[in-house]
Amino acid sequence: MDLFLWGVLPYIVLTLFIAAIVWRYVTNPFGWTSKSSEMLEKRKLKWGSLLFHYGILAVFCGHVAGLLVPVEVYRTLGISDELYHLAAVAGGMPAGIAAFVGSLILLYRRYADPRIRATSSFGDRVAIIVLVIVIFTGLAATTANSLSHSEFDYRTTINPWLRGVLALQPEPALMETVPIGFKVHIVTTFVLYLVFPFTRLVHVFSLPLGYLRRSYVLYRRRGGSV
Repeated sequence: MDLFLWGVLPYIVLTLFIAAIVWRYVTNPFGWTSKSSEMLEKRKLKWGSLLFHYGILAVFCGHVAGLLVPVEVYRTLGISDELYHLAAVAGGMPAGIAAFVGSLILLYRRYADPRIRATSSFGDRVAIIVLVIVIFTGLAATTANSLSHSEFDYRTTINPWLRGVLALQPEPALMETVPIGFKVHIVTTFVLYLVFPFTRLVHVFSLPLGYLRRSYVLYRRRGGSV
């Protein structure tokens, strides 16, 4: 089972994820949108969206720094393990809580508001539920690990395992000592990757970077003055 979960399943998920993303973009480019429902309800969307997006962006950056940067890099820079974990908890927990609270607001909005519920697709409902579960399992695993004062360090287990998967050199044995909470969190992210291409979540790949190099738009009064 460990060999399948940590040596085979990641490649199945990645293959389906990439193939489905390409298929959707080629076959339905006009459906590549977040389908904003701001016109139907604004107040809950404002707070839920702000908390979720800012929180999840910080969480993503923290995951990149923690999972893709080898632990040797931090030690070479003189960053002790204690200082690293303190910074990770002090910065990561507030970001995770913000993302979780925001996702709960969006979940409540999706199901409690009659107009939002009536215009929501099956993919909309699945996406927000999976997101809430993924963020919750991540917070629960991190909290449990911190409260237990265990010596578990994901930088020496999950970190090299993930880099090995991306380098096509998986080492499932590295996941043997990983606490069950983190394993559950990783498996739920696999589920997220599988539903991702079929929901509004694809809009994360549509960042309006073109606006950074677009010419200014000039507005003129009727009299001709700027």
